[in-house]
Amino acid sequence: MTSQQPQRFGDLEPSVWPGERLGLPEQGTGSVGRIGRRFLAIFIDWTSALLLASLFARGAEASWLTLLIFAVLQIVFIPTIGGSVGHRLCGLRVVPIAGGWVGPWRPILRTLLLCLVIPVLVWDSDQRGFHDKIAGTVLIRG
Repeated sequence: MTSQQPQRFGDLEPSVWPGERLGLPEQGTGSVGRIGRRFLAIFIDWTSALLLASLFARGAEASWLTLLIFAVLQIVFIPTIGGSVGHRLCGLRVVPIAGGWVGPWRPILRTLLLCLVIPVLVWDSDQRGFHDKIAGTVLIRG
């Protein structure tokens, strides 16, 4: 008798649609946020951080200040309004896979990894970046 269940992590079948393995709908509210919305959201967040930093610094200092402001905005707004300003303007929310409130530690960990850039570029078939996988979160339409 053969089993249809995967035996190892690498044996997992890819999702038919992003979020299928997570129990999320294919489209609409609660579905995984798609790439276009994600790019627009991060553009909004980075631009707002850049504008704020430019009020206080120039040159290399502004670059580091932009990154710091970007991180602070992520860490403050994800647990309070459900996502960054860019996320919310694009109709997205960051939620924990386990359900409930995202809490303070998930946004901190997620943001630290997001600021490293590389984890964001590594995705699975559910379109979750490595930063979301490690933090136990998913970016959904909402």
